[in-house]
Amino acid sequence: MKQLISLLLLACAVLTAPAHAEQVRYISDDLFTYMHKGPSTQFRIIGSVNAGTKVSLLETNKETGYSRITDNRGRTGWVNSKFISRQVGLKDRVPALEKELTKVKAALAEAVKSSDEQNAGLKNSLKLRNNQITELEAQNTNLNDQLTTSQAEIRELRAKIDTQKDDLLMRWFTYGGMVAGVGLLLGLILPHLIPRRRKSNNGWA
Repeated sequence: MKQLISLLLLACAVLTAPAHAEQVRYISDDLFTYMHKGPSTQFRIIGSVNAGTKVSLLETNKETGYSRITDNRGRTGWVNSKFISRQVGLKDRVPALEKELTKVKAALAEAVKSSDEQNAGLKNSLKLRNNQITELEAQNTNLNDQLTTSQAEIRELRAKIDTQKDDLLMRWFTYGGMVAGVGLLLGLILPHLIPRRRKSNNGWA
């Protein structure tokens, strides 16, 4: 019920609002503009309004191109409509822009610093990896040299083993020939060295 009453009161307030409600506007960025007593230059000047001043737009006379305003000093008068803008004046925008620019510069400096730190880290990591690769290449070269030396030693040992086998066979053949020669020689000599028994007359010894 309370919400319904509130909505009704709000609707009444909107319906009973004046037709010429105040609207926030700004004097455009010229040096200043004159404020007249009426809606044209035919009326006397009652003052001037500096550029960028925040004013309240009360009404606009489309025939003369003038608008009635109330400035920040509480004065009410008419100024040329072309000098009224919806955009905030430079004197208010510049500090905000400078503040924003300061923030952007700080963010950029932080980003550059972070990027430099990342680049330095990447460079150090790359240097470390290159050193590791160099060490591994040196170890690989050393292992290859050792492998080549070992293979050469293996070939030499195999050649020596083959030579020893041949020498051993030659020795066996030599020893076998000598044994055979000695046996043959003994077979020829021994019969002459051992005296034969004489046979008896009846053929018995």
